Amino acid sequence: MPPNSITDWLLLAIAAFGIGITKSGFSGVSMVHVILFAFVFGARNSTGIVLPMLIAGDIFAMSVYGKHANWRYVRRMMLPTLTGVVMGWLMMFRLPEAYYRPLIGAIIFGLTVLQIIRLWKEKWLADVPHAAWFAWSMGILVGLTTMLANAAGPVFGLYLLAIGLPKLEFVGTAAWFFLLLNIVKIPFSWSLGLIRLDTLALNAMLIPLIALGLWVGTRIIRVIPQRLFDSLILILTGVASFRLLFW
Repeated sequence: MPPNSITDWLLLAIAAFGIGITKSGFSGVSMVHVILFAFVFGARNSTGIVLPMLIAGDIFAMSVYGKHANWRYVRRMMLPTLTGVVMGWLMMFRLPEAYYRPLIGAIIFGLTVLQIIRLWKEKWLADVPHAAWFAWSMGILVGLTTMLANAAGPVFGLYLLAIGLPKLEFVGTAAWFFLLLNIVKIPFSWSLGLIRLDTLALNAMLIPLIALGLWVGTRIIRVIPQRLFDSLILILTGVASFRLLFW
């Protein structure tokens, strides 16, 4: 499934670079590659095409930040997320493609608003992020959004913000979590016919741009203050939700 024009190749190059930036910790930037791959290949097909590239980005990110991972939250979120993956996989057999993005955008927007309110009123719902039911709710949402649109980065980012992880723990935890999750997703996408030999060849050509994006992102994340990092995550996530709702 090769791109049809130079413009398509340029869009895919930007998207691959964006994956690298995303994997460096700026989860809201994930909407760049989600939208561009969907524009070139269609929303449903793009989920399988981009998956091996996400895994490559996860491996790069894990090699840089993996030692900072907080495994408590990786373990806590994995089972509910896998439940959400199975739910999303089943939905892909029946749910019309046009409903994917508005549904996910509405979910992410609601979660973003809640987190902004919590920043204004720090004691409001202070115990909620550490409750088991919250982890399960967020995990199922992560599973659904990653299966339907590879758009789980903003959701998982909001969860890590809510529990208050420092930025390097944030990125290290996300790197390991998504590496494991995206590997598990391979048979589901394969069964839907979304990963094939021709798509893997395209992935291989774009992987160097993922590494370049990650390198740029790591230089940025190490110099920005924690509060600015948290604010950027919220801003980028809010923009991502609007793009999903109205694109």
